Amino acid sequence: MSARILFVTGTNTEVGKTVTTAAVASAALQGGLRVAMLKPGQTGVGPGEPGDAEEVRRLAGELTLRELVRYPEPLAPDMAARRAGMPCLSPAEVAAAVAELALSHDLVLVEGAGGLLVRYDEDGRTLADQARAVRDAGLPAEVLLVASAGLGTLNIVALSAEALAARELPLAGVVVGSWPSAPGLADRCNLVDLPRSAGAPLLGALPERAGSSADFAALAVVSLAPDLGGTWDAKHFTESHWPE
Repeated sequence: MSARILFVTGTNTEVGKTVTTAAVASAALQGGLRVAMLKPGQTGVGPGEPGDAEEVRRLAGELTLRELVRYPEPLAPDMAARRAGMPCLSPAEVAAAVAELALSHDLVLVEGAGGLLVRYDEDGRTLADQARAVRDAGLPAEVLLVASAGLGTLNIVALSAEALAARELPLAGVVVGSWPSAPGLADRCNLVDLPRSAGAPLLGALPERAGSSADFAALAVVSLAPDLGGTWDAKHFTESHWPE
């Protein structure tokens, strides 16, 4: 059985991409799977400081971590690389790392920097190009899109879905990375509209501040759909939050 490969991207920064990656990793580990997490380009973190990969391990538990390159300034990877005088990351390098991890793991999670089309080099190659390179190498890469809950999210979800379709990259589904404790009208209605905009299922909703949970493992399972190793039910969640 070949490894499942999920590229995790967001509709924007600060939408809960890392905590979602950790939740998917946690659910898989609890299901007895061998899990690896790859961070191709880490920005905004200096040498020796914990980055997104270490945060995933803190939340999810023991898994294989791999970080390919680290740039100190919190910028898009291509600009961060240029300002640091460091080489950019190529899709081929990412594809090679994914292929290596896929040999000994059941699930490989690849967490991008920012959104789907953030540039990684001066030629404008992106996380989507990395995922395309993995598929071109014969591996079954999919994309998981992490979105915010409120106003403005539908347009970005639809644009991301169109960009994926244009590149013939399958969208596994959408996860709300930070479901508010007091959801407003737009948040509630978007539970219906998000899968419509994405053309893909809603696969979970992590509560806000999930990373501070006293029992993240249990939270991960009840916040993710069965396709991601959890017990969360999109229909029940949507109906229970539908405005009167």
